[in-house]
Amino acid sequence: MSATKSNAKAARLEARIDPEQKELIQYAADIEGLSLTDFMVSKLRAAAEETVQRHNLITLTREGSISFVKSLLNPPEPNEKLREANRRYLEYFGE
Repeated sequence: MSATKSNAKAARLEARIDPEQKELIQYAADIEGLSLTDFMVSKLRAAAEETVQRHNLITLTREGSISFVKSLLNPPEPNEKLREANRRYLEYFGE
């Protein structure tokens, strides 16, 4: 077993739950044919991934979508601050 593999499961996570919760979770793990640990890790990971995705996803209403597309298709003229930023960019990167 490589050092990477042995370190892969070095982190520990603990939770205290009541006996009824444990019984239900164990029953669900048994139904899935998984150990209690494997069941909990897989479900916790799926919940974490869903939470991260939900918080990183931007959703717009229909009106917001229309406004966004209109802004892309008809952008306003650059203001003085944007022109200055562009000038500094070109000066720095020489493009």
